[in-house]
Amino acid sequence: MAALVTGATGFLGRQVVKAFERKGWRVTGTGYTRASPPSILKLDLNSTSEIEKVLEDVKPSVVVHCAANRFPDKCDKDPEGTRALNIAATRALAKLCASHSIVLIYISSDYVFPGTEGDAPYEVTSEPKPPNLYGETKLAGEKAVLEEYENAKGSSGRGVVLRVPVLYGEAESPAESAVNVLMDAVWKAQEKDACIKMDHWAIRYPTNTEDVARVCEELATKFLDTKDRTSLPTLLQFSSEDKFTKYEICQLFAEIMGLPLDGMVADTEGNDPKAVTQRPYDCHLSNKALKDSGINTSTMDFKGWWRREARAYRK
Repeated sequence: MAALVTGATGFLGRQVVKAFERKGWRVTGTGYTRASPPSILKLDLNSTSEIEKVLEDVKPSVVVHCAANRFPDKCDKDPEGTRALNIAATRALAKLCASHSIVLIYISSDYVFPGTEGDAPYEVTSEPKPPNLYGETKLAGEKAVLEEYENAKGSSGRGVVLRVPVLYGEAESPAESAVNVLMDAVWKAQEKDACIKMDHWAIRYPTNTEDVARVCEELATKFLDTKDRTSLPTLLQFSSEDKFTKYEICQLFAEIMGLPLDGMVADTEGNDPKAVTQRPYDCHLSNKALKDSGINTSTMDFKGWWRREARAYRK
């Protein structure tokens, strides 16, 4: 079995590659600025001809599309580039995968939902209404994938969307994750006269990249093992049930490290109406559809993982 992983040099992509390799797949990753052939092929996803060549060379049974502009603030600073990667490139990839009967797993986001107080948890059937450009482009990417597979008459492939929330896990640098980077904030709060404002309004459900990667592999196997792929769902969601604000995550990190948090102030004000990037209050994703599909939805314990990561063991 052959798998192709886009964004294989990225935060989630690296774990997806490992998860498939552990299960005996022949895995090929693609990247762009950090590509290192032959282990990671360089691929410009904005080039249809390059995508087509990689698909012909690798001949994957499954493609996991992790590559994206995934930071809301960066999306707002580069709307044209974000739309090109998150929407146009996704559509081009989906069209080619569908025409070659390749299963495509598209990684989407909980930010397709508005996150209005009282709405969560969101089911796969809930109406999307993105609060920012990032969410808009991920929703448009979802539609592109589903449309291309629907238009590919006679294709035995299948396009599936997997929505996930904010991720944490093994990182090359803390800045790769909006969760991991909070450990840096805790250390900065130790500086003299520190007064760091930290969001204590929006609720998040941090999910480990290893868990998401495992789910991707299980989905891929299920689709390939199912003779009638049209019987399988095309829209799925996966999330941990661990529930925190950013400030609460910092409190947990401080507890694990045995550090005071006097230099950090809880900010309960919520979104600034004038801010360019608006963030949702609570986008909790329901796992029901994924669980009903027979996929293991268990997740790592957030506190336990960070204790291990920080080597903060106590008797």
